[in-house]
Amino acid sequence: MSIKSRIRTIAHYPHEGIMFRDITTLLKDPVGLRATIQELVGHYRTLEIDKVAGIESRGFIIGAPVAYELGLGFVPVRKQGKLPAETRGRDYQLEYGSDRVEIHVDAIQAGERVLLVDDLIATGGTAEAAAGLIQEMGGEVVECCFVIDLPAVGGRARLERHGLKVFALCEFEGG
Repeated sequence: MSIKSRIRTIAHYPHEGIMFRDITTLLKDPVGLRATIQELVGHYRTLEIDKVAGIESRGFIIGAPVAYELGLGFVPVRKQGKLPAETRGRDYQLEYGSDRVEIHVDAIQAGERVLLVDDLIATGGTAEAAAGLIQEMGGEVVECCFVIDLPAVGGRARLERHGLKVFALCEFEGG
């Protein structure tokens, strides 16, 4: 069985017309979880990376074991007000309103090569903000890494327009 086959689709969640790709079925499956981490580690093992940054919250679940296996540190990218020390942040637009991601000011040093990880790329707004924040702090985003890409929604193209490389383990057509 493939990684993609272990991901559940829930129709009309959280809104009518949305096909929600639920990775909890992948995460609870020990074979699926191990395969996911091993595939990502295999993809990045030969690249020069200094840190892995994971976007709250499922990016933590995927990014932390990837960082561990690669022998790297892990940087949490969190929603506003969730980190305890001094932070830098970046706002981004949502369908209805805006949000903000933050990183501790001492998390990334100038010149560090950072792998950005999340579970899914849809519109790309959160990943774009996180990547921009890493770059503002002097880091270089080696690649933006996802378990799932929804190419029809346009997030990959959005990130690539900003010169960011994108990798995903699987794709789902539609939203």
